[in-house]
Amino acid sequence: MSDLTEQQRLELEAAAFRRLVAHLRTRTDVQNIDLMNIAGFCRNCLSNWYREAAEERGLPVSKDASREMVYGMPYEDWKRLYQNEASDSQKAAFAANNPHK
Repeated sequence: MSDLTEQQRLELEAAAFRRLVAHLRTRTDVQNIDLMNIAGFCRNCLSNWYREAAEERGLPVSKDASREMVYGMPYEDWKRLYQNEASDSQKAAFAANNPHK
C-alpha cells in the first residue's frame, strides 16, 4: 500500500479518527438521523464501534464513556442541547434505508 510502518499507519488512522470526532462535535446542526440517512452511520454508531474495539481488547469502556468521547459531553446533555425531533420525512427515509431492519 505504501512505505509506512505499521506504527505510522496507526498514528495516521488515529489522527484521522480524532479529526472526524472533532468535526462531528462542531457540526451540532447535523442531526444523527441525517447522518444515518445519508452515510449509514451516526455519532452513536461511532461510539459503539469505539466501545466494541475496547471490549475486543479487554478494556473497560462503558457505553456512556464511549458516547462522551464522541460527543464531547454526556450524551443526555448533547441531546438536550442539540437534538431536534425528527421530521416525518427524516423518519420515512430512515425506515426505508435502515440497514438493521
